[in-house]
Amino acid sequence: AHNGNLTNAIEISKDLFKTDLRHINTDSDSEVLLNVFAHELQALGKEIPGENDIFEAVSRVHQRCEGAYAVVAMITGHGLLGFRDPNGIRPLTYGMRLNEAGGVEYMIASESVALTSLGFKVIRDVAPGEAIFINSDNQIFTKQCAKEFRYAPCIFEFVYFARPDSIIDGISVYKSRLR
Repeated sequence: AHNGNLTNAIEISKDLFKTDLRHINTDSDSEVLLNVFAHELQALGKEIPGENDIFEAVSRVHQRCEGAYAVVAMITGHGLLGFRDPNGIRPLTYGMRLNEAGGVEYMIASESVALTSLGFKVIRDVAPGEAIFINSDNQIFTKQCAKEFRYAPCIFEFVYFARPDSIIDGISVYKSRLR
């Protein structure tokens, strides 16, 4: 899942085809971003990537991709990954809840209400340039993956996009609209 827009998607798409030998089937920047991540993870040459390998692939995504993006991805057989662009333009948060068996479940989403409406407790927002990886054993790993990062969120998330009862980066969307 990808919330955002890559401003250099056309350039990257050409590079993916010519250099990385990947064929892009659509005009979707989500497909471009997915292929950059997949290529960078594959380029590490690990049969079973660990959390540090995944964070290295995210670092390389940050180096290649420009624009606004918050990403949530399931890496089959390995776990759940979420990461946010180095400017924190698009929101990303994660939370947890106890399941019926007493175990812990985690969720990553763009808005806090996606978590709370399903009974999850918000843990915190993912920082600009940060990645969170929850492996198959429910262990959480986080790492700042961007060399340079700053908090520069999109004002329209607060004005138009987000649900009024959402909290983004500790700021109430409803209260920000009143202000």
